[in-house]
Amino acid sequence: MTQPSLLLHSALLTVAFFCAPSFAEEPSQADYYTITPIPAPDGAVIEGGSIELLPGGKIAVCTRRGQIWTLENGFTYPDKNAKWTLFAEYLHEPLGLAWKDGWLYAVQRPEVTRMKDEDGDGRADIFETVSDAWGINGNYHEYTFGSRFDKDGNIWAPLCLTGSFTASSLYRGWVLRINEDGEMTPTASGVRSPGGIGFNAEGDVFYTDNQGAWNGSSSLKWVKPESFQGNPNGNIWYDYADGAAGERPVDPPYTDDGSRTVTERENIPELIPPAVIFPHQKVGNSPTVVEADMSGGKFGPFDGQTFVGEQTHSKIHRVFLEKVNGIYQGAMFPFLEGFQSGNIGLRISEDGKLFTSGSNRGWGARGGKTFAFERVDWTGEVPFEIHEMRALSGGFELTFTKPIDPTSATDASFKMEAYTYIYQKAYGSPEVDQVTPTVTVTSVAEDGLSLKLKVEPLTKGHVHELHAEGLTEEGAGNGLLHTAAYYTLNEIPE
Repeated sequence: MTQPSLLLHSALLTVAFFCAPSFAEEPSQADYYTITPIPAPDGAVIEGGSIELLPGGKIAVCTRRGQIWTLENGFTYPDKNAKWTLFAEYLHEPLGLAWKDGWLYAVQRPEVTRMKDEDGDGRADIFETVSDAWGINGNYHEYTFGSRFDKDGNIWAPLCLTGSFTASSLYRGWVLRINEDGEMTPTASGVRSPGGIGFNAEGDVFYTDNQGAWNGSSSLKWVKPESFQGNPNGNIWYDYADGAAGERPVDPPYTDDGSRTVTERENIPELIPPAVIFPHQKVGNSPTVVEADMSGGKFGPFDGQTFVGEQTHSKIHRVFLEKVNGIYQGAMFPFLEGFQSGNIGLRISEDGKLFTSGSNRGWGARGGKTFAFERVDWTGEVPFEIHEMRALSGGFELTFTKPIDPTSATDASFKMEAYTYIYQKAYGSPEVDQVTPTVTVTSVAEDGLSLKLKVEPLTKGHVHELHAEGLTEEGAGNGLLHTAAYYTLNEIPE
């Protein structure tokens, strides 16, 4: 090689070195969503159980210790200092807040109370009982959660059982509706240990129930009026409901080996299966509040989907819901983690700010702190995620937030297992009736934003746990931010 050629070769190597693309580390959660802790006042313990947005940019938080605080500058902290004001105290463990017509409604263990700050000093002056049409007896487990108002002007309240296994007080194990005039309507039975309640984008009501008797694993459940949610211990109160919740369903079998929910649906017409099961320990232990993203895309690419808090693992789940044959079902996706305490309250504002609050008291939480109040902001960057997972007659359709590399959409990129749980009076259940389906990619959309999978066999009543480790983003080469999805297949589309 001549000297000029050597010089040219050296120059080309230099250009290639400095012009080569710089491969950063794999994208992480912080690239898309940031978590900002907002400190409490000195000496205050704000174990937030519910969050409500008030006029003028204020935020209300009720605590497990019986207080309600209001927060100013929660949307702008730390640019502006957080200003907390004690609005009310001496309540009985409120776990629900709703604002309507100048009144702040709180759902306490024994009642729904509404309150108002009439003199403008930031503290409530007027307290009125709206409804106390259910019972408590002092048992530690008789929590009462509450929703915001629905489109018909009702607050929905699921009532925990007594001691987790009995219904020793009126309507324990039920979901009630209470309107602003105080009229209470018994609506559904079969509740065990709810952790929160809320609405999907269509306005239908969902609550979370925790693993235990008659609940093989924790789940998100649709509260269809006059339905039975699966736990028979509270069914003793049907005689008091005067037909408002329909006829008392027959009890599930009290056998030592139990049954399956999909089987008992044939025997108990009122039984509504869990819409989405959260496999125990794999994704969390204690799901809580239910909140739909109605921000119009200001919180990222998941507008209209549903988010669920997770207390023990200090996380927030993302849920895609669909109705098949008149029954809700869908997929759960991991979403956010790394919160300072156990997430119990959750609220998304119209401008796309997510606020969460929580506690580690009673069960502990991975976050480690006794309590926390935090704000989540979308950075504007779109993560590469499975957006939706829809059931088909022979498999599933996946959609994505960004185009996939079509060369990565091979059969080898996907793995699936399917399983269900024993429906039994005993506490919880292992995964049972395991199936290992064959997964085949049958088509990829030209725009790279969706693909279809053939799954053999599909099993009605099973959780179909999908892993897409090999799938990559077009042009970027990185994998999905979260590679797992858990679809609860209550119905197979025709």
